Amino acid sequence: MKTTLAGLMLALSLIGSASAADVKVINPDAWFPEGPIWYHDKLYYVEYGRNTVTTWDGKTNETFWKQDGCGPSAVLPTSTGEFLVTCYDNQTIGRISADGKTLPPYTKDSEGRPFIGPNDFAPDRKGGIYFTGSGHEGAVIDASVYYITPAGAVIREGTDLHNGNGLAVSNDGKILYLIETEDSRLLAFDIAEDGSLSGRRVFLRLDDMFPGQAHIYPDGVKIDAKGELYIGQSPRSLDHPGKIIVVDADAKLLRTIDVPSVSMPNLAFGPGETTLYVMALDQIDQAPYHGKVYAVPNH
Repeated sequence: MKTTLAGLMLALSLIGSASAADVKVINPDAWFPEGPIWYHDKLYYVEYGRNTVTTWDGKTNETFWKQDGCGPSAVLPTSTGEFLVTCYDNQTIGRISADGKTLPPYTKDSEGRPFIGPNDFAPDRKGGIYFTGSGHEGAVIDASVYYITPAGAVIREGTDLHNGNGLAVSNDGKILYLIETEDSRLLAFDIAEDGSLSGRRVFLRLDDMFPGQAHIYPDGVKIDAKGELYIGQSPRSLDHPGKIIVVDADAKLLRTIDVPSVSMPNLAFGPGETTLYVMALDQIDQAPYHGKVYAVPNH
């Protein structure tokens, strides 16, 4: 998730057929915003650089929760009304009450194995939640995917992933899509009734989709009501303008979406999916990792 980078340039471009004026900044001073979700008329997102979960109610950004040393990368409400947060730095899955109080975290899976770099979440429709342990950056292939059952057990469902990152469950609940950032690709798994995974396969290679361009490192992924996948771009890709890449269920490129920042790791859909809330970075060479949160028309 974190990479030391220098020589950043700010890229300004249009959003499809929209004008730059259509893009609104809802937080001009976000410190590495990531892992957003729209929930109960609010946007929830993390700020890695501040160790916080932040909310936006349409007018004001406020701190909902803070834990020094967590290094959060995603937040998700649970079916019981609590929240989970991936604490990338302290290797836990934090738990937060509905009113923002810290609860005992998940620290190991059901067989006593610690997590390595908890990164992102994807809920299913049964009250269960998948999350990635992204492992170490570079050549090491030690990432995993886990399933938190509705009863609260944490089951390791897949291993030998190369820097596991964003993930999403298909609308019919039958496929889990998972990003391997280092390999610039998305994998697909079949989901069984009990949440277990099988049939691992490559769904999409981004370098094949953009031949001759700079290497793209994918980050978060979300699926809209039509089954289209929106893929964010990791801050490792700052040598060219950032983009959100939209593909269909057959991995066909539909369009790209740009915002006035160099990288867009993740996004969330607003009500009716007419707006994208985009987590963006302008600078990542040193703390506090300045970025912005944008509201972008989704045409």
